[in-house]
Amino acid sequence: MASKGAGMSFSRKSYRLTSDAEKSRVTGIVQEKLLSDYLYRVFSSPDPGPPAATSRKPLNFLNLPEHVDQLLQVDSEDDESQGQVEGRLGPSTVVLDHTGGFEGLLLVDDDLLGVIGHSNFGTIRSTTCVYKGKWVYEVLISSQGLMQIGWCTINCRFNQEEGVGDTHNSYAYDGNRVRKWNVTTTNYGKAWAAGDIVSCLIDLDDGTLSFCLNGVSLGTAFENLSRGLGMAYFPAISLSFKESVAFNFGSRPLRYPVAGFRPLQDPPRADLVRAQRLLGCFQAALSVELDPVEGRLVETESSEWQLQGQPTVLLTLAHIFHHFAPLLRKVYLVEAVLMSFLLGIVEKGTPEQAQSVVHQILDLLWLFMEDYEVQDCLKQLMMSLLRLYRFSPIVPDLGLQIHYLRLTMSILRHEKSRKFLLSNVLFDMLRSVVFFYIKSPLRVEDAGLRELIPTTWWPNRSSREGRDGREAKEETTEERQRRRAYERGCQRLKKRIEVVEELQVQILKLLLDNKDDNGGEASRYIFLTKFRKFLQENASGRGNTPVLCPPEYMVCFLHRLVSALRFYWDEYKASNPRASFSEEAYIPPQIFYNGKVDYFDLQRLGGLLSHLRKTLKDDLASKANIVIDPLELQAATMDDLDEDEEPASTAAQRPMQALAIGGALPLPRPGWLSSPTLGRANRFLSTAAVSLMTPRRLLGTMEKVKVRSLNVEQRSREDIEGSHWNEGLLLGRPPEEPEQPLTENSLLEVLDGTVMMYNLSVHQQLGKMVGVSDDVNEYAMALRDTEDKLRRCPKRRKDILAELTKSQKVFSEKLDHLSRRLAWVHATVYSQEKMLDIYWLLRVCLRTIEHGDRTGSLFAFMPEFYLSVAINSYSALKNYFGPVHSMEELPGYEETLTRLAAILAKHFADPRIVGTDIRDSLMQALASYVCYPHSLRAVERIPEEQRVAMVRNLLAPYEQRPWAQTNWILVRLWRGCGFGYRYTRLPHLLKTKPEDANLPSLQKPCPSTLLQQHMADLLRQGSDVAPSFLNSVLNQLNWAFSEFIGMIQEIQQAAERLERNFVDSRQLKVCATCFDLSVSLLRVLEMTITLVPEIFLDWSRPTSEMLLRRLAQLLNQVLNRVTAERNLFDRVVTLRLPGLESVDHYPILVAVTGILVRLLVHGPTSETEQATSVLLADPCFQLRSICYLLGQPEPLAPGTALPAPDRKRFSLQSYTEYISTEELAQVEQMLAHLTAASAQAAAASLPTSEEDLCPICYAHPISAVFQPCGHKSCKACINQHLMNNKDCFFCKATIVSVEDWDKAANTSATSSAA
Repeated sequence: MASKGAGMSFSRKSYRLTSDAEKSRVTGIVQEKLLSDYLYRVFSSPDPGPPAATSRKPLNFLNLPEHVDQLLQVDSEDDESQGQVEGRLGPSTVVLDHTGGFEGLLLVDDDLLGVIGHSNFGTIRSTTCVYKGKWVYEVLISSQGLMQIGWCTINCRFNQEEGVGDTHNSYAYDGNRVRKWNVTTTNYGKAWAAGDIVSCLIDLDDGTLSFCLNGVSLGTAFENLSRGLGMAYFPAISLSFKESVAFNFGSRPLRYPVAGFRPLQDPPRADLVRAQRLLGCFQAALSVELDPVEGRLVETESSEWQLQGQPTVLLTLAHIFHHFAPLLRKVYLVEAVLMSFLLGIVEKGTPEQAQSVVHQILDLLWLFMEDYEVQDCLKQLMMSLLRLYRFSPIVPDLGLQIHYLRLTMSILRHEKSRKFLLSNVLFDMLRSVVFFYIKSPLRVEDAGLRELIPTTWWPNRSSREGRDGREAKEETTEERQRRRAYERGCQRLKKRIEVVEELQVQILKLLLDNKDDNGGEASRYIFLTKFRKFLQENASGRGNTPVLCPPEYMVCFLHRLVSALRFYWDEYKASNPRASFSEEAYIPPQIFYNGKVDYFDLQRLGGLLSHLRKTLKDDLASKANIVIDPLELQAATMDDLDEDEEPASTAAQRPMQALAIGGALPLPRPGWLSSPTLGRANRFLSTAAVSLMTPRRLLGTMEKVKVRSLNVEQRSREDIEGSHWNEGLLLGRPPEEPEQPLTENSLLEVLDGTVMMYNLSVHQQLGKMVGVSDDVNEYAMALRDTEDKLRRCPKRRKDILAELTKSQKVFSEKLDHLSRRLAWVHATVYSQEKMLDIYWLLRVCLRTIEHGDRTGSLFAFMPEFYLSVAINSYSALKNYFGPVHSMEELPGYEETLTRLAAILAKHFADPRIVGTDIRDSLMQALASYVCYPHSLRAVERIPEEQRVAMVRNLLAPYEQRPWAQTNWILVRLWRGCGFGYRYTRLPHLLKTKPEDANLPSLQKPCPSTLLQQHMADLLRQGSDVAPSFLNSVLNQLNWAFSEFIGMIQEIQQAAERLERNFVDSRQLKVCATCFDLSVSLLRVLEMTITLVPEIFLDWSRPTSEMLLRRLAQLLNQVLNRVTAERNLFDRVVTLRLPGLESVDHYPILVAVTGILVRLLVHGPTSETEQATSVLLADPCFQLRSICYLLGQPEPLAPGTALPAPDRKRFSLQSYTEYISTEELAQVEQMLAHLTAASAQAAAASLPTSEEDLCPICYAHPISAVFQPCGHKSCKACINQHLMNNKDCFFCKATIVSVEDWDKAANTSATSSAA
């Protein structure tokens, strides 16, 4: 018989109330007996031994509601307790007491279960206490820092120094220090780690208190607790700054329930029983089918069940969900019932079967439940999933993580569910980035790493420059076997981790799907909006830890995002031949200035965006056909004036948060709170994203586009991807850019965000994780030292042997632990695949910078972080991934080095870049680049025009710009060529251990003769280049050495005081820096005079004599200060203060010696005579200073042989490993030459009257007269003065010319005139 309801719609309202009289014959859908059997099969009684089929009442849809009501009746003991439970006082819903039960500053989550410490040692307790019985609660450890977790009474008084466990009647467990606390402290338990769960148990019947870690009992911690009248215990915690936890008092199922102990908050027992029974009914409906033809029930697998629209089945499911839907909105029931059911499906079947069943279940949820019910259910389901994933223990096969990710992926494969979660939950209410994180186990035993990697091995310390720089050391057979066994274990671990990573990539692929646009926006465009806000929050909240996404999460998220992005990029290329492969990816420059993508307040290369729009509006109009709306310019100007003021509307939109500080204050709730899942309902502030008005017709070549502001949420797919009349994100294409698209515009925005992610925190985390490798090296070195001591120790000293053997065991065990942990870090962070991801981002940035550079002035719109990521990603590849993986093995390594070298060489002095920080970063990167042979060769491979331009910028005057790094670059180009300048470390520091042997300053010398030649050519050719450059170098040398001398005087005075005092470490650092700068400036002078001696010695040049006199004056000052007997310099060097390690005689004296040797020994006789006369004419010249270089206190008589060097005195002869025999011979020749010339000059010199001396320096005779004022001085003084000032010394009149003045000639001329 046909049913009257067969044609009814399948809405919940239509068939929920099937007992209506008009539908009395609804049982006619199938045979009455078959329907009754089917309904009894689905709605079977939970009681054992059901009545026989012959005796039971026929069941149909008319009497089914009554049967279901009876089925869902629960016993009185299963119903929720009404009123207070014996042994417990307080609200039935247990939360943290944020109104009065706290001390210090704390950030409490919206659900009042998560907390972050925001002061020195804040304390908070719960709202409920217990005085009798056995109770338990759980704490989810979000960070592994200093915390004390336990119980306290209401009379306990805490402060910023004393917390739970520091007072009477308060008891705590501290897994950070592995101790228990009750006024005094003793060792207890095991160390906890982020992701662990601590169970806190109190037995007030026996008066004991204990703890469990991840379900494993740590033993009884305290006994004989105070009990009786007025003694009740509250759950409580004290935690230090930035530490975070989340409590579970029973609002969710306990992860590790303990028999005999009940949670502080009672579970909804009655609802739990009902939900479990309804779930049984639902499972039965999925496992049985009706066969109307045969008139029988057919058992089937749930994975094979299909919703085919049978009215009987639909009506049956409607009755189930009529009762089930309200229950599925409750957190406890979702986690205890629905989650367990879905996980069981995932664990039992194949991924395809699980996906099919989950998809069917989600279809049924959306079909039979109201939208708000499904949405609440999905929200709670994802929160539970994320919590389970984050806090599940690491097992050898990562099975738990795999199951949770498989279920997450199955849910997200359902289109309607995915879009809802993406729009409202994943980035708004959850820390969804956790799904892409693989936490590192601190306890390798629990993670099964000992079984996976039974043999441990650790690499020897080596430099990270490349194969050429690695220490060659023969590997023994045993070491080779251990290494290979260790590598096999690492490969086993890596394969297991790759399974999890692939699931995470699949999840991201679902979120980036842009083909699911049926009935709404595609997932990718929803993701883009959320992703951009996620970046904005982390960019604007830098330095505010609670707001930031943890950097370890960002690293994993970035790698998964790169994999998914490249998949879709290459997929688009496969269907669009004109597009580019992901290997050729870059960000077109128009995205930076057309306003379609919001970069928040991030700095642009040319300064603020509002400033660039005003100053470059004409270039935008001519090159990109973009006209800035005058209203936008006016608004931007107002924003600049009132940038510190916040609009009231924005402030009003901010959500509120419970802040435990004398009451709840209205502060913006951070998005990354201690709760493992909760975010905020609207964590992002409204953004003033500037977008282009998208025209609806084709633009002519000369037509301009006006700019207006659009909110991020207002962007549609057309605004991003464009259409036939609109280029979307690529609007405003400059003529230098190709017309064919690279890929889908939405993927370009994802790529742009990925680069920004690397800049925000990924690079810092990559550097931080290297600490594990450094720890391995430190312990390996300690173990080798201990083994050496064991071999050398006499056998009769058994006490020493015992201590050394104990130390050896400790170091070996620690190395075993660290080497296994290092294997995990290498697999998750530093694997070959991760290295290729970072390398790909580096190449993306290089291409983006190159394309942006072609746009001329519009290059200023590029955000600074593109240059930062290019610099930092190269540094990471070079320094962080070795020695397991070498950058030299990457495809296109040489080409990439050359392209990066060209960018650094061009842009370190680019006038379009105005930011001080980014200019300093470029300069430092170039300085580091020239320290390594591979990268220096890359600089030499760039086009000659760019090389010459780079050297020209390096030779620009040092004034008005940072010159220390510039000088450092020039020094590195010379190091290895100067006098005694072939060392890597200073001789007196060889016995000390360097802090980091991979520092650029500690690399072996690798001079560049090619770049030296460019420098020589520029100094020769430009008439103004050499004087201005050398004048600035001499000025800076004078300043640096004078500052150094002044500081060591203060240091010496402080050291001589009788009272105990300490020299400021910063002052010592500045003092050492001034000394290092003086040495490097002297080396630059040595390089200049070696490459282009005519600048100083060819007196036909107008400035040569003046430069030589200034040089001689400075050299004599340095020599006199450093070589004086028992002088200030000697005393400070003898002190060997920390921070002044580099201050020594050798570096500065060999630099001065190199200059003097070049002036006085090399070259034609005429030039050496000029240099000698200038040096001897300087009144500061002392021959004794030159003798000091060879260890002689006084000049020797002519023909006397040099004595043997005295070890107590400085002598260049003592550094035979650093100074060649030829160089020593040149010093001896110079000394002999100066000795003879000095004696000859002394004999020929005539006394000069005081009135004939220069009134400025009183060292040289008057030799110049100023015109028109007629005042006089020596040539050296006036020439030096005129380089910086044109006014007369005396009368301040403007000097027009300087003429030679000879007293005798002028006297005779005056007499003739008379």
